[in-house]
Amino acid sequence: MTQQANQAAEEIYKKIKDEIFDFLLLPGDRFTETELAERYGTSRTPVRGALYRLKHEGYFEVQFRSGWRVRPFDFVHFDELYDLRTVLETAAVERLCRLENPPLGDLKATWLVPASRREHDARIVAALDEAFHCRLLEAAGNREMSRVHSEVTEKIRIVRRLGFLEQKRIDATYEDHAKLLKLINNHRAADACTLLRGHVTQNGTEARKITIHMLHEARERARLLRNPGKDAAPSRRSGKSAPITLS
Repeated sequence: MTQQANQAAEEIYKKIKDEIFDFLLLPGDRFTETELAERYGTSRTPVRGALYRLKHEGYFEVQFRSGWRVRPFDFVHFDELYDLRTVLETAAVERLCRLENPPLGDLKATWLVPASRREHDARIVAALDEAFHCRLLEAAGNREMSRVHSEVTEKIRIVRRLGFLEQKRIDATYEDHAKLLKLINNHRAADACTLLRGHVTQNGTEARKITIHMLHEARERARLLRNPGKDAAPSRRSGKSAPITLS
């Protein structure tokens, strides 16, 4: 494959993945390679390569004679990922509490702020939340732990983002992050780990409350953000709003 073809395949891969994380492709949605190729204005070759790559990562299923389908949520798998996330982040917090000066100044500038300076946009807060937890792993200094944590973070991204559509979740996140940073700064490892476990456990519990209605509401919000003023085009395959092209 030429460098240009590789770049095209990578671009399509990122676009499709973004549609998943932005709720534009929802669990159960069906489509064909031809439909995606037409939407992206490309051939089926890079689309097929991207889809098989995403299938390997667990996002899609290919079905004989009926094209592709976004895999339904597997909440048992999500529970396992949240458990792994707890183990990794707890270990990181313990390491940070042993440091004389934990290198978390960038996080303090974001999260130790008055209510009037807090972000309220769900997409921005979700990104900041991911960055906060990933930064804890990076600051702890174990590159393998950080790598595995990044993989876990990506796999739970869609259910995690849904929670930030509610203001109370945003407020709770700011409060928990601020408390955690203060505990780490004061080397209170036991209290910091207890807070962190409760924080992550609550996130996992909220993920299990996700409904189909919530997902379609999230897709409608994403559609309006990307195409303000436009009505949704009904999908012939599902009867619901069609996923929006990101090109």
